[in-house]
Amino acid sequence: MENKKQLSPEGISEPESYYFELQASWGLTKHMGGLNATRELIELCYIDKDSYVLDVGCGVGITACHITKEYGCKVVGIDLSEMMVKRSKERAKRKGVEDKVEFRVGDAQDLPFNDGVFDAVICESVVAFPKDKQKVVSEYARVTKPGGYVGMNEVTWIKTPPPELVEYLSHAMANVEFLTSDGWKELLEGSGLTDIVVRTYKTNALSQWINEIRELDFRDYSRAWYRFLPMYIKSPALRSWIKEIWLPPKSVFHIFKYFGYGIYVGRK
Repeated sequence: MENKKQLSPEGISEPESYYFELQASWGLTKHMGGLNATRELIELCYIDKDSYVLDVGCGVGITACHITKEYGCKVVGIDLSEMMVKRSKERAKRKGVEDKVEFRVGDAQDLPFNDGVFDAVICESVVAFPKDKQKVVSEYARVTKPGGYVGMNEVTWIKTPPPELVEYLSHAMANVEFLTSDGWKELLEGSGLTDIVVRTYKTNALSQWINEIRELDFRDYSRAWYRFLPMYIKSPALRSWIKEIWLPPKSVFHIFKYFGYGIYVGRK
């Protein structure tokens, strides 16, 4: 494995940012490892009923609602997308946890909180997207209480990928940049965190699909298609973007040969 912090080639054209819009409109978000990875992240961050937790890049609120429901603690979820926040609030109401979880619009690069507020700050498939990753993780550390934890679940290169695969993923997924395990660890160290835990995992397409299914129910999928089809019909730009990513390079069919995911946790 090549221990480079980033494996993104130069000269990638700016992708049209439909990736997040599409997920928000569908009301679906995902991360590697599914609920098992979320539970491991919770355990390593020592989250319990007395914790005050920040879920950065909360998406449609799946993890935030799970933590609140299972552990009874207070959770704040933030996301850059107003649509994601709306979907999160809808989910909290459906799950009956709206009194314990709060959702608001917020930027991971400039968190709208004072220093030392949370017992744990977590994110799942978030830091791969901002360009200044160190700034993001340093923000996580800033709003964490002394003795608290910062935990991330991020896609991780386990083998150097072909350049065309990196370029395709960047275009299809809003300029995403995955790192090696050393790269993710360095971000935690660069934020002054200690007692760092690194756990990396290989996975496969079937396992990932099963993990995603477990987090959703039939209503989630039916709502997704109900929202997506009118958007697809009305938006020529969206149809054009989907057409561009419809035929990926051959290496994408062997993608799990090159990446898995990692759980990365540090203590302030």
